[in-house]
Amino acid sequence: MSFVRDIDKGKGEIIRVEVSEFKGNKYLNLRVWYTDSEGEYKPTQKGIAIPVGLYSEVKDAILAAESQLN
Repeated sequence: MSFVRDIDKGKGEIIRVEVSEFKGNKYLNLRVWYTDSEGEYKPTQKGIAIPVGLYSEVKDAILAAESQLN
Protein backbone atom coordinates (compact mmCIF):
# COMPACT_ATOMS: atom_id res chain seq x y z
CA MET A 1 0.00 0.00 0.00
CA SER A 2 1.05 3.53 -0.67
CA PHE A 3 0.11 5.99 2.08
CA VAL A 4 -1.43 9.26 0.90
CA ARG A 5 -2.91 11.05 3.92
CA ASP A 6 -4.57 10.72 7.33
CA ILE A 7 -7.60 12.89 8.05
CA ASP A 8 -8.51 13.37 11.73
CA LYS A 9 -12.08 12.22 12.34
CA GLY A 10 -12.01 12.87 16.11
CA LYS A 11 -12.42 10.56 19.12
CA GLY A 12 -9.24 8.63 18.32
CA GLU A 13 -10.24 7.86 14.73
CA ILE A 14 -8.78 8.86 11.38
CA ILE A 15 -9.75 8.38 7.76
CA ARG A 16 -6.69 6.92 6.04
CA VAL A 17 -6.32 7.47 2.30
CA GLU A 18 -4.11 4.92 0.54
CA VAL A 19 -3.49 3.53 -2.91
CA SER A 20 -3.38 -0.27 -2.87
CA GLU A 21 -3.07 -3.15 -5.25
CA PHE A 22 -4.96 -6.45 -5.08
CA LYS A 23 -4.68 -9.23 -7.64
CA GLY A 24 -3.00 -6.84 -10.07
CA ASN A 25 -5.69 -4.14 -9.77
CA LYS A 26 -5.16 -0.70 -8.19
CA TYR A 27 -7.62 0.82 -5.72
CA LEU A 28 -8.08 4.06 -3.85
CA ASN A 29 -8.72 2.98 -0.25
CA LEU A 30 -10.64 5.22 2.15
CA ARG A 31 -10.87 3.50 5.52
CA VAL A 32 -11.59 4.45 9.14
CA TRP A 33 -8.81 3.52 11.55
CA TYR A 34 -9.04 3.63 15.36
CA THR A 35 -6.46 4.01 18.13
CA ASP A 36 -5.97 0.79 20.11
CA SER A 37 -5.09 0.54 23.81
CA GLU A 38 -1.37 0.87 22.98
CA GLY A 39 -1.92 4.05 20.97
CA GLU A 40 -1.42 2.42 17.57
CA TYR A 41 -3.80 2.85 14.65
CA LYS A 42 -5.71 -0.24 13.49
CA PRO A 43 -8.08 -0.50 10.50
CA THR A 44 -11.82 -1.02 10.90
CA GLN A 45 -14.22 -2.63 8.44
CA LYS A 46 -15.69 0.83 7.73
CA GLY A 47 -14.44 2.05 4.39
CA ILE A 48 -14.39 1.61 0.66
CA ALA A 49 -11.90 0.45 -1.96
CA ILE A 50 -12.58 2.31 -5.21
CA PRO A 51 -11.26 0.59 -8.35
CA VAL A 52 -9.03 2.90 -10.39
CA GLY A 53 -11.48 2.62 -13.30
CA LEU A 54 -14.22 4.27 -11.22
CA TYR A 55 -12.04 6.99 -9.69
CA SER A 56 -13.00 9.76 -12.16
CA GLU A 57 -16.71 9.07 -11.76
CA VAL A 58 -16.48 9.06 -7.95
CA LYS A 59 -14.38 12.25 -7.99
CA ASP A 60 -16.98 13.98 -10.19
CA ALA A 61 -19.76 12.88 -7.82
CA ILE A 62 -17.86 14.25 -4.81
CA LEU A 63 -17.31 17.57 -6.57
CA ALA A 64 -21.03 17.72 -7.45
CA ALA A 65 -21.94 17.01 -3.82
CA GLU A 66 -19.57 19.75 -2.66
CA SER A 67 -21.73 22.40 -4.30
CA GLN A 68 -24.71 21.15 -2.28
CA LEU A 69 -22.72 21.27 0.97
CA ASN A 70 -21.81 24.93 0.60
